[in-house]
Amino acid sequence: MAQALRISETLENAPVKAKASKVQVFYGAKQALTDIDLEIPQNHVTALIGPSGCGKSTFLRCINRMNDIIDGCRVEGDITIDGVNIYGPGQDVVQLRARVGMVFQKPNPFPKSIYENVAYGPRIHGMAANKKQLDDIVIDSLTRAGLIDEVKDRLDAPGTSLSGGQQQRLCIARAIAVKPEMILMDEPCSALDPIATARIEELIDELRNNFTIVIVTHSMQQAARVSQRTAFFHMGVLVETGATEQIFTNPKDTRTQAYITGRIG
Repeated sequence: MAQALRISETLENAPVKAKASKVQVFYGAKQALTDIDLEIPQNHVTALIGPSGCGKSTFLRCINRMNDIIDGCRVEGDITIDGVNIYGPGQDVVQLRARVGMVFQKPNPFPKSIYENVAYGPRIHGMAANKKQLDDIVIDSLTRAGLIDEVKDRLDAPGTSLSGGQQQRLCIARAIAVKPEMILMDEPCSALDPIATARIEELIDELRNNFTIVIVTHSMQQAARVSQRTAFFHMGVLVETGATEQIFTNPKDTRTQAYITGRIG
């Protein structure tokens, strides 16, 4: 109980990194999200949970404006990062996506070598002054993604030559490499075996010291393990949000209780 209180107090005292206000999303005439209000605390992991099709991935894509590329998609309301509305006039979407990295459910390595997949972002953003610095970024990122031991002798091999689980870890290394302020993860462990999943969960815990993380997960056990804050979505509505332990042990809404206990979903 004392630990839960400490976590709750830490959440209350944490600066707000991102905030959604009255966010609504439409795909053509179909409304996918309704009046989402959510604060995302800095240097914490926020888990978005809920049944398939409830809108959690749709909301995640709002945070770096990935919905912009979907035909017929319309986003209303405000999302701020460090107090600045990312949907405001004159916002640079390319710069936004450099600040807010994303790891997708399906691995999507570039058609380049393992090394170049990780080096691509740091190189175009001018993060390394020389080859040695770039090498260090690549090795560090692959190490933190739990992949270095498997690829250290074949960094010139195509990223697409790796297994599905390895490709996902490569994509996580690629996201880490550019040192974004936030990292969005859309079911990042769904293609990974239990050992790799455990490594990524450890990595997520390490990363929150430097980054704000939002993770969509279908696994309530994973949400409970990796997050400090949890938001429960159902049928396009944000039903409840709070400290993860409170959501899982003492939810306030009967719909949250029903989902946690397996009666809906």
